[in-house]
Amino acid sequence: MKKKTFYIESLGCKVNQYESDGIAAQLEAHGFSRAGKGSPADICIVNTCAVTSRAGMQSRQETRKLIREHPDATVIVTGCHAQTDPEQFKKISGVDLIVCHQDKTLIPAYLTREPPEKNLFEFRKPEYGKTSRFLGFDRPVYGKMTRAYLKIQDGCNQFCTYCIIPYARGASVSMPFDQVMAHVSGLNRQGFKEVILTGIHTGLYGLDLKPETSLTQLVKTLDEKQPVDQIRISSIEPNEITDDLINMARPGHILCDHFHIPLQAGDNGVLSRMKRPYSVEQFSEVIHSIHATLPHAGIGLDVIMGFPGETDKAFENTYKLVAALPVSYLHVFPYSPRKGTPAWHFTPKVPSDTAKKRAALMRKLGEQKHKDFIKSNQGRILKGLIQNQRDRRTGMLKAVTTNYLTVLIKNEKDAHDTPDSLKGKIVNIKYDQCGNDNCLVGNIVP
Repeated sequence: MKKKTFYIESLGCKVNQYESDGIAAQLEAHGFSRAGKGSPADICIVNTCAVTSRAGMQSRQETRKLIREHPDATVIVTGCHAQTDPEQFKKISGVDLIVCHQDKTLIPAYLTREPPEKNLFEFRKPEYGKTSRFLGFDRPVYGKMTRAYLKIQDGCNQFCTYCIIPYARGASVSMPFDQVMAHVSGLNRQGFKEVILTGIHTGLYGLDLKPETSLTQLVKTLDEKQPVDQIRISSIEPNEITDDLINMARPGHILCDHFHIPLQAGDNGVLSRMKRPYSVEQFSEVIHSIHATLPHAGIGLDVIMGFPGETDKAFENTYKLVAALPVSYLHVFPYSPRKGTPAWHFTPKVPSDTAKKRAALMRKLGEQKHKDFIKSNQGRILKGLIQNQRDRRTGMLKAVTTNYLTVLIKNEKDAHDTPDSLKGKIVNIKYDQCGNDNCLVGNIVP
């Protein structure tokens, strides 16, 4: 019997990528073969994204593209956009099955039945309240990256007025504490030196468990038991960053000195309309608290430009706040209206060209912040993880530091002769070169 091949296209966030990798691992365990991009496949799975209207459009485009490229394949669509707007995919000829979020992990079970039973799935809305449960995988998910991701939390209770994701993934649910520890240890046994804890609203981890726990307590336990060399948190809300969490990112502890924190707006009026649970003053206090304890920590911000009602003065407030904060990089997004969210109906709308201009100004500020951060770390000894993939342009090994800088590694004799045996190792690095493109080059040091 011919071994069936499958291809998964994953759009959007790292949680989606983690779930796609988990589905792939289950299929491979059942004898399926994973096809590369552009290779023939019997089964095509699209794990869609809905975070912006553009992401939704790209999800539909990718689905149509795979149907054209694989006319005889079984095409399955899942993910956030498929959950919030299944009618869009019902209109696409060639889609065989739309799987809701709660059943995503059952796709391998469906495909391994002979013949497949479409009635295994009943498309339904996300769960809230006592019926909500965490959807994970029995075994650690390895993926293909040097650093492993572990989804410890899913869903969101916040319902920010611009965000569609709670409607796609339901209430906040957490991976049981013991499972997190087991998965981290399992990843370490597979050779991973760094595990990135990720989720939709990672800072809510543990609040739904019995007994109740927290992200800070989880990191404390990881710090005490040291089941892996280092831990990184993918993203965390400002009001969920505790002093204990910051302290666990000090030298000698397990947590990387890198915090990615959604700001979204630096104006209290806009924050209120967004239904964000903090003020500008509270946000600023958290950033300065991190910087006071960890002066060289990487601090990244998400910022949304052009939210309805964002006046010139509100934008100026956001710009001035970010300019004054000791942050190292920005992720800037023009506001994307999402049908089904309260903000869809908000007025006055900010013209698209105005939002784009503001985003461009904010990105330029972000570039300057990143240059300043690079300069502040030049000549320091940094701890970095050598990546499995060499830099495509130069062929040199590259490392990601704990504070989230990428450094190319040169050899004293030959820059292209750094040995592959260093891949996956944590080393000390000092960089002394920085090109106009912020390309950092350095040496491994004792």
